[in-house]
Amino acid sequence: MANRLTVLFVLMSTLLSAQTHDRAFWQAIGKNKYAVPEHQSADVLANELSSLLASPDPELRDDLAYSILARWIYRGYLSTPTLIQLTDSWRANLKDGLGETGTNSVLKRSFSALCLSSMAAREAKSPFMGPDRYHQLVAESVSYIQAERDLRGYDAQLHWIHATAHTADLLGALADNPMLTEEEQGAILSAIAARLATAPTIYTQGEQDRLAAAVTSIVRRPDFDATSFGAWLSAIENADRDVWTATTVESLAHYQNRTYMLQALAVHLALEPDSPRVVDYRQKVLAILHNR
Repeated sequence: MANRLTVLFVLMSTLLSAQTHDRAFWQAIGKNKYAVPEHQSADVLANELSSLLASPDPELRDDLAYSILARWIYRGYLSTPTLIQLTDSWRANLKDGLGETGTNSVLKRSFSALCLSSMAAREAKSPFMGPDRYHQLVAESVSYIQAERDLRGYDAQLHWIHATAHTADLLGALADNPMLTEEEQGAILSAIAARLATAPTIYTQGEQDRLAAAVTSIVRRPDFDATSFGAWLSAIENADRDVWTATTVESLAHYQNRTYMLQALAVHLALEPDSPRVVDYRQKVLAILHNR
């Protein structure tokens, strides 16, 4: 019966969300400190906002849709069925148009990943997904950050695209959850290393810092294995072993992206509360940077 009610609720919300509101309606919500308008349903409006994540209009997509959704998720304005329905919808969006470059399809993927980071942060504090959905999201996020081919950061017309940074935020939020397994921790680190090893150009919009923040979320976990982290760092170091003897444009881009990520990671670790483990990790990162 509960499942049937959830399906019915989702169908009704989807139908009701067919009603569209104009820009001024959404702007008024922002001006009113993101309160739900009187006589309106946050659940219904959230579905309408979700459709704007693919908009090429940066105000509708970022300033309004994402910003309102993130606050409503954090503040607990959305019901559990809506949280689940949106999570599943945004998970599916990660595959929509995947492989395309230079098209607007990336906007739906990237901003779905960013909204999922809000869901993951909410899940860590007030669980609603359940273990199966959470672990599926981890696997899908790991796959997505490696498979995305449109790596644009900021565009003069579209403004923020930022798929790598948004997915880094998602991975970091997932890593803050006690349900993350040691195997999943390793998968996230490997995915980050793979992204740095395949980006064809040097990131220029802070992506390396966002990736470093995700790594830090794993490092601060009480169950993280220092041996695995050391092996991950060694693999990054070894990947650049021949950068100055077999130099290519691509190898230099990979080298610089890894260097900037390690520099950001050293700063993030320096900002963590001191402990023998964090000091050890920071020294390992600084030792690699010293030799680059």
